[in-house]
Amino acid sequence: MGQNRRRILDAAGRLFREKGFDAVGVAEVMKAAGLTHGGFYGHFSSKDDLIAHSVAHALTSNAEGGSDFRAYLDAYLSPGHRDDAANGCPTAGLAADVRHQTAEARLAMSEGFRSQIDRISEALPESTMVDKRRAAIGSWAAMVGAIILARAVDDREFSDEILEQTRAWIDAGINRMSAPE
Repeated sequence: MGQNRRRILDAAGRLFREKGFDAVGVAEVMKAAGLTHGGFYGHFSSKDDLIAHSVAHALTSNAEGGSDFRAYLDAYLSPGHRDDAANGCPTAGLAADVRHQTAEARLAMSEGFRSQIDRISEALPESTMVDKRRAAIGSWAAMVGAIILARAVDDREFSDEILEQTRAWIDAGINRMSAPE
């Protein structure tokens, strides 16, 4: 991928996560990328094309997870992540709006979800694949939902509580998975 195209996709991803798809225009994306508006069509056929590619780019370049799920959980459900929507999780920032976008954008989001669920499943304690997948889907849904809710409320203490209690609930579920029977 060319350097200018990457700059456009990075800028678009940040702006879309921060403001939403409809609030951001092509000219704003190009300015944020440090490029002229006229060069846009050399990289993308339309704003819809940019949206689809930026969703895919954000989800692959921000692939999160790893073998230490608890460390990832702590970082994800943190006030710092909550307060930095522009650089935060693309799923939490874009999922609600992507349903109004093209089939290509929804496909990119779906592929990103699948990949994240797979990464979380691999990082969970040994258990059956069915149990690990169920826990991964439930954990990911709770994590994303918690970030969305924590960003939506106007009470900082309540917002922090949403993050803390979601983290504790997921952690309790993981502890049950890894407890000997």
